[in-house]
Amino acid sequence: MNPSICRTLSTICFQAGILSVILSIWSWWFFNGDSPEEAAHAERLGIFIGLWAPTLLILSNRFDRYADKAKALPGLSAGEPAEEA
Repeated sequence: MNPSICRTLSTICFQAGILSVILSIWSWWFFNGDSPEEAAHAERLGIFIGLWAPTLLILSNRFDRYADKAKALPGLSAGEPAEEA
């Protein structure tokens, strides 16, 4: 894979992980109702959304590390010379 593609995927996964944390807190706050059933549903929904955050942040880290080790493939980067090993 091209290093620039890996960096882009890393950035997308990182932003999605942060968004997951924010949406988790928001959904728990917004859907929390007066009845115990609504409160339980809001908790479960917030936990479900929040469980994606670690996965996305780990993927971001892995893509970033892979970009450091990846070589630029000729023909994939427009106008940039390919790096030699």
